[in-house]
Amino acid sequence: MLLSILVLVLPHGAPLLQPPTAVACKEMQRIELALTPATTAWEICVSPGIMTNFVFDAPVKVDLQDEVRFLEVTQGRSTLNLLPPPDLMIGERIRLTALLGDEVHQQRVTFSLVAHPDRATHQVEVYRDQRSRDSLRQELAQEQTTNQNLRDELGQTRDRLEQLQLMLAQSGGLRDLIATGAISSSGIQFQELKKEKFAPPKEVITYEWGNGYRSDNTIAAEVWLVNLSSEPWTATTGALVDAHGRELTGLKIRQDHPIAPNSRGSVIVEADARRSEGRGELTLSLRDGSSRGITIPGLVFP
Repeated sequence: MLLSILVLVLPHGAPLLQPPTAVACKEMQRIELALTPATTAWEICVSPGIMTNFVFDAPVKVDLQDEVRFLEVTQGRSTLNLLPPPDLMIGERIRLTALLGDEVHQQRVTFSLVAHPDRATHQVEVYRDQRSRDSLRQELAQEQTTNQNLRDELGQTRDRLEQLQLMLAQSGGLRDLIATGAISSSGIQFQELKKEKFAPPKEVITYEWGNGYRSDNTIAAEVWLVNLSSEPWTATTGALVDAHGRELTGLKIRQDHPIAPNSRGSVIVEADARRSEGRGELTLSLRDGSSRGITIPGLVFP
């Protein structure tokens, strides 16, 4: 009967290395010793909390050094199941040496168990002789299944990308307004927001002029402001409140560029409001990150 002895060694003070690449972290790894040099050290991904199983094609006897660190070590006639310790350092390498065969014909095999943050090889199959045709056929079938799954995922991703590209090509302008139900036979109403309607106090941000708009579902205003301060100004928050103190919902702000000192720029705001809502005089407030801003009362939308 052939015997195998496994020895696990963690050198004291050994430097921690980088975790293996994603390519090396296979869920199943097959090792054919007859096809590889005896000096080859096989890297095996391990991860805290994830079981790694070794399966040999001969009976095996296991001697695991520092076994107390591991949460679980289970030995079968030709298997070894390891559950790495929770304190395993990422990049830590644990040396695993196997002596395969009887005392007359022994073969030394070296593994390097490399700690990975979240990936591990679930099963390692070790063959001393070249594998049978059935084993190779099984691996080929598994690889073909994996490749087919990847092709299916790639096809689904390509289809989704084509749909997004089509949606992007079809978006914009009146098409979006019609598709979202924002515009109907009533169209979009427009009304100038004249400066003489307002008497805002002299502040660092002053109102020049603006336009009001109404669709079936929203109202919007483009207001032109002058920045009298010494720093650029960008609206970050705002509110649109009716005469009863009720704030309209869904307020969105668009400002393509900060308003430079002593310069003029526009800010566009939009809020949810059906055609029967947002009537009468509304008050618009706009503020930047340091609470500098402006309050514009008396806005009347079409």
